[in-house]
Amino acid sequence: MTIRGGGPLFFIAGPCIIEGREMAFDVASVLSAVRDKLALPIIFKGSFKKANRSSASSFTGIGDREALEILAEIRDTFGLPVLTDVHETSDVEQASRYVDALQIPAFLCRQTDLLVAAGKSGLCVNIKKGQFMAPEDMAMALEKVIGTGNTNVMLTERGTMFGYHNLVVDFRGIPGMRREGYPVVYDATHSLQLPSAGNGVTGGQREFLLPMARAAVAAGADGLFFEVHPDPDKALSDASTQMALKDFQQVAGHLDRLHRFLGSEHIEQR
Repeated sequence: MTIRGGGPLFFIAGPCIIEGREMAFDVASVLSAVRDKLALPIIFKGSFKKANRSSASSFTGIGDREALEILAEIRDTFGLPVLTDVHETSDVEQASRYVDALQIPAFLCRQTDLLVAAGKSGLCVNIKKGQFMAPEDMAMALEKVIGTGNTNVMLTERGTMFGYHNLVVDFRGIPGMRREGYPVVYDATHSLQLPSAGNGVTGGQREFLLPMARAAVAAGADGLFFEVHPDPDKALSDASTQMALKDFQQVAGHLDRLHRFLGSEHIEQR
């Protein structure tokens, strides 16, 4: 899988974490149908485990190998490229046998060994901007990956800490990071989180998803990231911010039309 900026709007979508084969396949079936109907590039996202939970009692996964095998089966069954998170260097070797893209979580975007290992995998690498990072500082994270010879890299904006239990998005960061010459993704799900605001569980404001995604497209995002779930309120992770699967086609189609319209407009900036 190779990602390049400046082309059609692409989507990274899927459940926060693989909760089981049936749910993952339900999501993949809908996403592949949307891909075919709307001719949209879609990457299936599902974490095979979660290592950065607020509470020790939070759900962290069904087992590494079982979840990774489900991701590989989704790729083979639906023809969707698949992406998963890696949290330490040992995850890279394990996960890279099953997926097409590795994602560096925002909290770990400065971890040199992890970035280098992901780069050396030869797979596409998506680096999420840390909640504590300025957009221009992501050039150094990017350099750690491309220094391995791997230039198949994306950067993802997912919000910046704004005091306690809140995030804001500075949309100047999207064109700012695009100046590095690599695709920039807007993570509509995680940028709406209220971290640890729910008594050990992350809260969120799902109602702002569409206007924020519109703003990201207008700011020049190459791709959009949505966590989707058949029943978000019952999701075992990020229940407050995941999009209802039934809404994905309408939202994706709307944003794709906006992207196409803006792409047809040529405005000279001085």
